[in-house]
Amino acid sequence: MNDLQTLIDNYLYYCKSQKRLDPKTLKAYRIDLYQFMESISVSHVSNIDVPVLENYISSLHSKYKAKTVKRKLASVKALFHYFEYRNISDKNPFNKIHLKFREPVTLPRVIPLHTIEKLLSVIYKQCDEAPTKYQQKNALRDAAVIELLFATGIRISELCSLKKDDINLQDQCILIYGKGAKERRLQIGNNDVIHVLEEYKKEFLPQIQNCNYFFVNQNGCVLSNQCVRRAINKYASIAAIELHITPHMFRHTFATSLLEADVDIRYIQEMLGHSSIHITEIYTHVAMSKQKNILTEKHPRNHFHI
Repeated sequence: MNDLQTLIDNYLYYCKSQKRLDPKTLKAYRIDLYQFMESISVSHVSNIDVPVLENYISSLHSKYKAKTVKRKLASVKALFHYFEYRNISDKNPFNKIHLKFREPVTLPRVIPLHTIEKLLSVIYKQCDEAPTKYQQKNALRDAAVIELLFATGIRISELCSLKKDDINLQDQCILIYGKGAKERRLQIGNNDVIHVLEEYKKEFLPQIQNCNYFFVNQNGCVLSNQCVRRAINKYASIAAIELHITPHMFRHTFATSLLEADVDIRYIQEMLGHSSIHITEIYTHVAMSKQKNILTEKHPRNHFHI
């Protein structure tokens, strides 16, 4: 059997049944591998050699940024490792290709703290002054969502997938299922955040129990990523905030704020659920206000009397 599509399908089944990869990872693999198959126009594994791969790599570079190319090639490399493992192919053409990428460093975009305070103030005002019960409940839920995003640095996908028992308000901790089905626990360290979560849960308890998810919409279904994005845009517009705020920017702001407060980067890594410290180190480039404070107060030149 050497039909490439059949082999790719077999590999994807192996990833699902043996490696137990999560659905989002499997979807990304499927997209990358089918794109590879369609791009090279080669149906037999034995015909995939170094020139074929080099042409494919060149085509990727002409369409995508370095980070995307790196990810797509990682999918294809994993496929060929599988071919070696299953003795489907006796040679791996990737062994003869030297891949080195110069990825530009894209600094995480953070939200100024006064902007977050302004955003939350508007949401709570909407909650207090809402003309209908429907609008009041929506604002309460939105306050709970945005408070939790900032309080924990949780990914939006992780937040929306929280089950009703994943948040223990009595112990003030949440259980998060991150990328690769990795679990981590986080404390919620602010009583105001706990309070709004308790109020939200009390208002939405019937929907939460029926849906089994902690965050739900007014129809009693699990809250979607898009719903969270729309809510942020809505309140940013009401507050006349010009900065385009995304859910992930709360995560960046959470990490950068802790780093500027001298929290050990390994604690931040654990709280963010990063598999490698190198991923977390990107925030060291962002903490410029802390750097300015150090150089302003600690540099010996500031104590010269000339």
